[in-house]
Parts: sequence; structure tokens; C-alpha cells
Amino acid sequence: MTGFHTLLYKELLRFWKVAFQTVAGPVLSALLYLVIFAQALGEHVRVFEGVPYTAFLVPGLVMMSILQNAFANSASSLIQSKITGNLVFVLVTPISHLEFFGAYVLASVARGLVVGAGVLAVTVWFVDLRLAAPLWALAFALLGSALLGVLGLLAGIWADKFDQIAAFQNFLVLPLSMLSGVFYSIHTLPALWQQISRLNPFFYMIDGFRYGFFGASDVAPAASLLVVAVSFALLAALTLRLLHSGYKLRT
Repeated sequence: MTGFHTLLYKELLRFWKVAFQTVAGPVLSALLYLVIFAQALGEHVRVFEGVPYTAFLVPGLVMMSILQNAFANSASSLIQSKITGNLVFVLVTPISHLEFFGAYVLASVARGLVVGAGVLAVTVWFVDLRLAAPLWALAFALLGSALLGVLGLLAGIWADKFDQIAAFQNFLVLPLSMLSGVFYSIHTLPALWQQISRLNPFFYMIDGFRYGFFGASDVAPAASLLVVAVSFALLAALTLRLLHSGYKLRT
């Protein structure tokens, strides 16, 4: 096995060995969201014509789970390696910064997709869902999880302790994902808040992924995919630069 494949295998094994925590836990949380919101608002809210509110919720919950877990995978893995001191055993190997980046991001994509598939498998029993544009859904799932995997890697590079990762997640990732249209359409918001929502890249990932199920969205899916792609390219360029320089990794 090459260094890249070994590191990727190690990262995949790391989250799969504790799947009860890293996969089953997020699936249960998403199911609770669905049950609570469907019971509270299911009969009172309609977003897209002919789409029950419970069905509207499911793609948003799936994508939110994908994004949050993709971030958690790379961020927690890197900060854990930094704190325990075993990161040095990776850095002394002939693994390039590109291979390091690729292994962490691909593992994050894998965890995000596994959790998303689990959420979909559990919640689909409550609704009648059909994929109107499956390729769009797949594109947003892959690119969105890759983007959050890069963001998690960036957070892990910057952070020196678990508290900083928790702050990054609680004060950036969680608010942006909760305010991204998972539980509502931005067209139900006042004009000011609609404009603010359009500054949130998570909104485009959720909205574009939902288009894959219903063929309806608040923003054209091509425009949403462009926003996500540009965000990924910018974050990836910054992260690769930091990895190449060894910022906060080599002491």
C-alpha cells in the first residue's frame, strides 16, 4: 500500500471502529428532528406545491447530517493526532501535502455519505420520496461533504486543543447549518433575512441537494453548485498552502 492509501485506510477505520458513536448517533439525532418537527408543523406548513412538510424535511436533514459529520471527521482526527503526539509519525513519512489533504478529505466524504445514507434509510419510511434529479443530489452530496471535510481540516490545523474545535463547530458550523433552510424555505422569510441567507454557503448546499429530490428549489441548482464549487476551491487552496508550509503541524 502507498502512503496515501495507508493514511486513507487509517482514517476510514478510525470512524468505522466506533460507528455506534460516529454513525448511529447522528442518524438518531436526525430521526428525532424529523419526528418532532413533523408532529409540530406537519399539518400547518407547505413549502413546495404538492410536497408534504415531512417530505420537505428529509433531504434537508440528510444533507445537514452529511455536512456536520464530514466536518467532524477531519477536524476531530487531526486535533486528536496533534494532542496525542502521533501526528509526527505521519509527518516523517514520505507523504506529500497533497496526499495528506486527499486522504483526510476523502475519509470525511466517506463518513458524511455513510451517515447521510443512514439518515435517508431511516427517515424514508415516514415519507414517499422520489429522486427527480439524482445526479444533482449526488453532486451536492459529494461536493458539500468535500467542502466540509476541507473546513474541518482547516479547523484542525488552526486549533491547538479540543475546546477550539468545539467552538468552531458550535459557533460556525452548527449555526450556519441550522440557518440554511433545513426546516424552512427562505421565501418564507422577510426580505432582509432572505438576503442574509444568500450569504450562507450552507444554504446553497441544502437547497441544491433538495432540488435533486423534488425538482424545485429556491435558487437555480447550477448557480448553487457554482457557489459551492468556488467555496471549495478557495478553502482547498488555503488549506493546501498551510499544509505545504507546515503551519502549526511541524514544531
